[in-house]
This record gives sequence, C-alpha cells and structure tokens, in this order.
Amino acid sequence: MTSLYVLHLILVGLMGIHGEIVGVSKVSVKAGGSVSIPCLYESKYRDNVKCLCKGKKWPNCKYVVKTNQLDNSEEFSISDDKNQGIFTVTINHLTDDDSSYWCSVERDVLLDVKKRFELSVTNDVQSLYVDKQEMTAFEGGSVTVWCRYEYPKVTEWCKLGSSSCVTDQTGSIDGATVSINESVPKVFTVTMSELRTKNSGWYCCANTDFQMPVHITVHELTSTTATTMSPNTAKQHTVQPTNSTINGAGGESLQDKHKSLTIVTIFTATLVLLVVLAAFVGYRIMIKRNNTKTEGPDITAGSKIGNDPDVHYATVVHNQHPAAQHKQNNIPEEIVTYSTILIKESVRQTTEPVDGSVIYNTIQTKTE
Repeated sequence: MTSLYVLHLILVGLMGIHGEIVGVSKVSVKAGGSVSIPCLYESKYRDNVKCLCKGKKWPNCKYVVKTNQLDNSEEFSISDDKNQGIFTVTINHLTDDDSSYWCSVERDVLLDVKKRFELSVTNDVQSLYVDKQEMTAFEGGSVTVWCRYEYPKVTEWCKLGSSSCVTDQTGSIDGATVSINESVPKVFTVTMSELRTKNSGWYCCANTDFQMPVHITVHELTSTTATTMSPNTAKQHTVQPTNSTINGAGGESLQDKHKSLTIVTIFTATLVLLVVLAAFVGYRIMIKRNNTKTEGPDITAGSKIGNDPDVHYATVVHNQHPAAQHKQNNIPEEIVTYSTILIKESVRQTTEPVDGSVIYNTIQTKTE
C-alpha cells in the first residue's frame, strides 16, 4: 500500500508538470542581453513559494532565486502577481551556458509543480524577438507589437493561459480586436484595439520553434484623462498616449493657457522696461538743466547818482557760484569779462571789495 501511495504521488507530480504551470517553451535571446519569462499558475498556489531552477534535468537543477528570498542578484530576479496568478523571472547578462530553466511552485507534501523552458542564446540576429517586452495602453486605445523574425516565419498571436490565438489577418481576444499585417518582410505586426483593462496580461508571438512573450498593461481611463489622438490614429498607434493633453472647463488646453500667459508676461515686462527708461531719461534732463542754472554766474547791475548831479555811478557786481569759486584758479578765458573805464575829464579811483567780489564803476562827467 505504501508503494502504491508513493507511486500515486509521483504521478500527480508528473501531471502537474504539464497542467498546473503554463509558460513558453523556447525563447531566442541575445548574448549579453536580458529576458523576462512569465509563469502562470493556478489560484490554489497563490501563497506558495515560487522559484526559478537552472539545469537541464529537474532532479539536478539548481535554485537560483525564490520569492521568499529578498536577495535578488543582478543576474536573476523574480516577482509574483498574486492577483493575476503569474510570477515573472528575469535573467540578465545572458551567456552561452544559459540554456535550460524551470519555473516551479513549492508544495509542502506533494512534489513541486514545474514547467521547463529553454533559452537559445546567440551573438547573431535572434530567430524571433520584439522591440519591447513591456507595453502599455489606455482603455479604448490600441497597442501595436512588431514581432521580428529570421526563420521560420511567425504564424500566430496568442494570450498565455488561454486558448485564444489569432492566425488570420483579423480576429479577437477577450473582446479586443486583433489585426495582423505581414506586408513588411520578416515582420509580423499585431495591433490590438478597443482595449479594456481585462486585456492586460502576457501574450506571445509564436511559430513552430520559438515563442516571444510580451506583457501588455491596459490602464483605466479616468474622467480627468483625455488624449489628443483621433480615433483613427488611436487604432493605429502604439503604447502610451505620449501626446496626451488635459483640458480645462472651457475646452482650452493647458498648452494654450501656458502660451497666453507667456505672451502677457512678455508684454508686461516690455512695458515696465519702457516706463523705467523714460523715467531715467527725464531724470537726466532735469539734472542737466539744474546744473546749467546753478553753475551760471549771478550778475547784479545798478546805477546811482551821487551828491554831484553831474556824476553818475554805474555798478556791476559779479557773484561767482560756490562750485565755480573752486575753479577760479583755473578759469577759462571765455568766461572772463573785460571792462573798459573811459574817463573823459577826471578819474576817480576804484577799489576791490574785501569779500572778493569784483565791482566795476563807470564814471561819466557831463560837459556843457
């Protein structure tokens, strides 16, 4: 009885190899590059430890990374999406000795469930590859994947974990429209449009020898998000709405508002600059006028009749500005005033005032 029970356990474990983990079988990769491999498991293994084991044969393979070990190395990493029931292993710095691996789920009593996959590492052009393994889109939008191949030809686009595959020019997977274009040599172009969040998951382009997994994430479209792409453009475009615009209440985009604000700012700055310049010029003119008025000499003239009615006195007083007095030792010839005193019949002596002012007297004697 004991031997029969053990045999039963072995058979259950062997059945689990093919039925309880779903993934790819063979992937063409570039030496020195990296690749991510999805491993789909049943919901009953949600809380079990997931592993990546390296080696051609299961009993002799070596565990290189586990979900209960947080010391992910630079060469290997693992993540577990329990809601989707998928754990993903990433292998970096690929070399020629990277060939056989196993995705596995540990179980307490029964044998671990596992799925083998093989990496074909090459220094030349890969047999089957894509530009990106990770792509995103929004609800109602589309995504386009270019599956490039050397040989043999790619024949189908499938979603991992389901029996949904498209091999013709048009088809559908989980409500999303699938269009296939093979007009470009060695390129198998797949466009998925009218996407919903349920279309998120792992897909692969495949032929008889190789599969290349691609992960597509479809984000929910919120009320504050809108794209500027037209419906026709959205169906033909790829990945993310990089040209997305958020509109205001009046329909004006943030880009238009920013442009208007920039124009107003430039106009205001120019006006302020002109006002400052005009004030500066006016100030300079006012200063120049004040200097001209202040620095000019003050001349006082007057006349007087003395006791002798036949004698007239004319007095001119030249008062220098204080600023000009500092220059009196170096007075230019142009500002010196010469006075000639003509005495017809008699001369009276003139004297210089004590305060330094110059007084010019003209004495005129009347003749009969």
